[in-house]
Amino acid sequence: MRDRVSPKSARGTGFGPIAVALSMVFHPRQLSDFWRDRRPLEKLEMLLERERDQLPLWVPVALGCGIAAWFQLANPAWWLAFISLCAALGLFAVVTGRERRAGKAIFWFVLLAAIGCALIWFRSWSVAAPVLERPLVTLFNAEIERVEPVLARDMVRLTLRTGDHPELPLRVRVNVPLEQVVPELQDGALIQLRARLMPPAMPALPGAYDFSERAWFQGLGATGQALGQIRILRTADPLFALASYRQRLSAHVQSQMSGAAGAIGATLATGDRGAIAEADAEAMRRSGLAHLLSISGLHVTAVVGAIYLLVLKSLALSPLLALRFRLPVIAAGCAALAALAYTLLTGAQVPTIRACVAALLVLVALMMGRSAITLRMVAAGALFVLIFWPEALVGPSFQLSFAAVTAIIALHEHPRIKALFMLREESWLRRAGRFIYSLFLTGLVVEIALMPIALYHFHKAGLYGALANIIAIPLTTFVIMPLEALALLLDSVGLGAPVWWLCGKALSGLIGLAHFVSSRPGAVTMLPTMPVVAFGLVLLGGLWLCLWRERWRYWGLIPALVGALIIAGTRAPDIYITGDGRHLGIRNDQGELAMLRTRSGDFIRDMIRENAGVEGESEALEDWPNADCNADSCLVTAHAGERDWQILATRSAHHIPVIALSAACRRADIVVSERWLPASCQPRWLKVDRTLLSQVGGMTINLENQKISTALGWTGQHLWTRYRSAETEAEQPGNRNQ
Repeated sequence: MRDRVSPKSARGTGFGPIAVALSMVFHPRQLSDFWRDRRPLEKLEMLLERERDQLPLWVPVALGCGIAAWFQLANPAWWLAFISLCAALGLFAVVTGRERRAGKAIFWFVLLAAIGCALIWFRSWSVAAPVLERPLVTLFNAEIERVEPVLARDMVRLTLRTGDHPELPLRVRVNVPLEQVVPELQDGALIQLRARLMPPAMPALPGAYDFSERAWFQGLGATGQALGQIRILRTADPLFALASYRQRLSAHVQSQMSGAAGAIGATLATGDRGAIAEADAEAMRRSGLAHLLSISGLHVTAVVGAIYLLVLKSLALSPLLALRFRLPVIAAGCAALAALAYTLLTGAQVPTIRACVAALLVLVALMMGRSAITLRMVAAGALFVLIFWPEALVGPSFQLSFAAVTAIIALHEHPRIKALFMLREESWLRRAGRFIYSLFLTGLVVEIALMPIALYHFHKAGLYGALANIIAIPLTTFVIMPLEALALLLDSVGLGAPVWWLCGKALSGLIGLAHFVSSRPGAVTMLPTMPVVAFGLVLLGGLWLCLWRERWRYWGLIPALVGALIIAGTRAPDIYITGDGRHLGIRNDQGELAMLRTRSGDFIRDMIRENAGVEGESEALEDWPNADCNADSCLVTAHAGERDWQILATRSAHHIPVIALSAACRRADIVVSERWLPASCQPRWLKVDRTLLSQVGGMTINLENQKISTALGWTGQHLWTRYRSAETEAEQPGNRNQ
């Protein structure tokens, strides 16, 4: 028989307060048995001991948890509460488990989570810059910081530094029509222009893209459109020749390969995606090949690998060099210089910098004779990015790239997979089959890993990406990029034309593959905006599955499956109202979507369709049954939740008599308008007008459970949000009944 101990005697173990509290619920004898049985704790210690090499992988995860908490809580009081909670948990871990690995792991995890929250808090404060309060048309002088050609939309995007202009933020971004572009528009040039500027756009719907957040961390205070001709006050300094060379290189590639092949070839060479037509870009996204258009791991790896092998094999031809010097170290150094040069050439975007850092870590490992491709390398790269750009955590680029690399390495580190794909003496046919199977399995795992991220950010994900990437990745890595590099080299002596022709054919094949896969039935799955909790559960399950090695890694399937079930069971809202009140979308039970304004732009239609998870074109609301529309308004009857809902929406700026408007409001359950509605307009359930929308932003309405989601509720009140309070809105001079 085991000795019985009381809760009082348990205090000596460091768990006394918990034992006393639990004794109020359990019988003291049962409670003493619970604390007496240390087998679960001992098993946990044994597991963590076997997993001790995996514990450092959770350092960026802990930091990321703190950063994510900061974005979700969106209130200084909650941030302080989160940091205090982490401190309390850390203190508890120190007191109760200072001699155990589990206690130390909890302490470091919560400490890093608190540091992550404080880090992004400081980052958001340090990048604070003035933001334009209202639309403005003005003439001003500015220095060009960055020139981004967007040839597919017939324009060039300029990032400008305005200097000491009293009415403007320090940095603005302006779109210039292509016909107004002159060769002198280069980085570093001083120009004078007239432009219509607006504050950075906030999310039009809950879960939609929030440009104001990205603009805040980039220091952009306004965006707009140039009006009229641009005057050059000072030409660019020669120190900015790299940007000019990038533009000339992009133009040269497009001159050698016309059409879509030239546009994608320029992207691979310089990172310039502006010339890619929207149809081609959409085909690449739907086929799961969009990652090829972002200069990141695949491209940097191809450049580094090519330079490393070229230098190593070339120097090895000399016996003198091979015997006297460590050629792998020299080759790794040359490859590192090539990685840095390629990163600068392609604009040094955050994804490219991230890939460059990872490549440098691999090269350092090669120099030291260590294993290069490991999860520790991925963790080090993620930690580097989160320390310097913590806001990157919530962006799709960071999540997609690190999820893909983590899934690939975790798959190939699994003992069974490693044994399956290891090199062996066998026929070339079996070796080729094993290589193809490896590509397919890797692509399938990557697609599974990326699907929830793509669905969360873009509300769509390709289903045939694993098959398409079996062809696309080797084609891009071993054919297209080497051919393009060789063609550029041969152009120096005027012999690049044949190679350009071959490269163009290969690129045309890649584009044809994208269009073929994207046009297959069921190529894309679309889902409405998913709950953040479900997305977090899927990510937690995936990380647990990838970062551990013991069998308890499969516990990660539980939260992943729970999150997947929540996502699958999420019902799409019935009504979508943009933040300006101009655009209204109504979704029926058949998944069809109708729009209030038939002349709304492609961006608005696509954004509402994506958030609703609707594939195909939307219809005009007046063409729907149970809809009565005229030039000024629409009255629609929608059935949901075992009842009919009367929805009244205005769609013009014409004057409507107050008496007629008030009478129509009383007959409707929901009224939606872009104007300020009079106080006499009292619908039966909800009035959505400019006053309400200015306070909470765009919204979605689920009529079945009468749930309203707002953009403010989705993003929270951060520094970059610009929602007005009811008192501020009432003080506006134009706020009057119409």
